[in-house]
Amino acid sequence: MKNPLLDLYSDYLISSFAQTTATGLSRLLDNAVSHDQITRFLSGADYTSRDLWALVKPAVRAVEADDGVLIFDDTVEEKPHSDENEIIAWHFDHCVNRTVKGVNILNCLYNAGGVNLPVAFEIVHKDLQYCDVETKKLKRQSSITKNERLRQMLGVCQQNQLRYCYVLTDNWFSSKENMGFIKLELEKEFVMALKSNRTVALSLEDKRQGRFVRVDALPLEEGTVLQVYIKGLSFPVVLAKQVFTNKDGSIGILYLAASDLLLDYDRITTIYKKRWNVEVFHKSIKSNTGLARSPTHTVRTQSNHFFASIYAFFKLELLKTKHQLNHFALKSKLYIKALQASFAELQRLTA
Repeated sequence: MKNPLLDLYSDYLISSFAQTTATGLSRLLDNAVSHDQITRFLSGADYTSRDLWALVKPAVRAVEADDGVLIFDDTVEEKPHSDENEIIAWHFDHCVNRTVKGVNILNCLYNAGGVNLPVAFEIVHKDLQYCDVETKKLKRQSSITKNERLRQMLGVCQQNQLRYCYVLTDNWFSSKENMGFIKLELEKEFVMALKSNRTVALSLEDKRQGRFVRVDALPLEEGTVLQVYIKGLSFPVVLAKQVFTNKDGSIGILYLAASDLLLDYDRITTIYKKRWNVEVFHKSIKSNTGLARSPTHTVRTQSNHFFASIYAFFKLELLKTKHQLNHFALKSKLYIKALQASFAELQRLTA
């Protein structure tokens, strides 16, 4: 699986502070590798989740533990100036609460021993085109939902014999199908956020009688848990209510459902806190490994660039462990070194 050009290209993504191009990398290497070699690499074979696993597997095996967690979340990166295709399309970005043009990637991050390693990813392909009845405009949609993709990725993690205990997601992925798949088919546990309008039964008898209430109407106090039956699930879960203060001073409420009935409030909130690592991952691939800083035009070259960006994150994570510096501190260190080299060259030219 080791490819010298992949290593060169991913190192280039880490080292670069501007747009990344095949010409730029070739010049950086004093034309030791030609522009055509780099473009052939990007337009060659498709790099997929299977290739990512082959690269990260030794590092995962070195840190994996039975109490490891799998964290799922998707991210949208805007590409407003790229031509639209099946991966550069219009996606709803819940971070900005509007539809944006860009790429949508579903990621699976493995957390164990303080290390966060990407073990699977899927780029959302909107491969079906249709005419909107109201606007009469041509639109795109995916032939497979993100929840179906998540279950497929979980199945692959199971085939790879990855050791973990909990699956963590936000409320966008807390469907009854995902919960049932994790608990009943994979025989794993989950801690997931719930929307406040999800309905639950307070007892098995209430479930049988169809007596369900919204979670935000439950007599649930912070610091406690309540065993309930989520509508559509055959097994009970424990529910916790976490109250927090936002940056703007407003009060937020988070409802968490855990399939492990032995968990108390502190354990549920402590485990779910690890989900934040995927947000750091998304911030890093956007800021530190050039996720959107490529002018590639075709679906394959764009996909392979995104793959290289995720692989570059993996490299940064190994460096973080080695040097005890976070990704942004490492990037800053590279920036200072680049400035020093530039300044020294300027002094030589001026002398």
